[in-house]
Amino acid sequence: MTILQNTPLLAALFSIFFAQFVKIPIHFLVTKKVDWKLFTSTGGMPSSHSAAVTSLCTAIAFETGLDSPLFAVATVFAVIVMFDATGVRFQAGQQAIIINQMRVDFQAFVDQTKGWGQKKSEEKLEELKTLLGHKPIEVFMGALTGIMISIIIYTVIL
Repeated sequence: MTILQNTPLLAALFSIFFAQFVKIPIHFLVTKKVDWKLFTSTGGMPSSHSAAVTSLCTAIAFETGLDSPLFAVATVFAVIVMFDATGVRFQAGQQAIIINQMRVDFQAFVDQTKGWGQKKSEEKLEELKTLLGHKPIEVFMGALTGIMISIIIYTVIL
């Protein structure tokens, strides 16, 4: 089996690409602004992590059956990834929000005491990334995206 004939791999990779791309029009519908950076960013609706692992899991189910050890491994892998996306990574994003606010508060203090405002913008630190993880609905929608992509691939295309 060559890598280009590995349907579970291709389905998972396509799911990542699709989930990342669809974030742009979803964001546009909500904000009326186009943000192409969303294509390469983490977080947001839908979760590309969830889309990838559920697409992989569903494709493996089509290939090997629900009773196969490979499906069991893929399922456990998918659960761990989705749990991490809503748990640890989401909490890291929440901490980044608080840390960024602390930086703003500290900056205001320095402005008042030592003229921080006169410094050039390149001297200031870049904000910590706050969109590290996903809300449960984002993970759920990513999971549905991945499952649907594999079902379409196996029932319509192949």
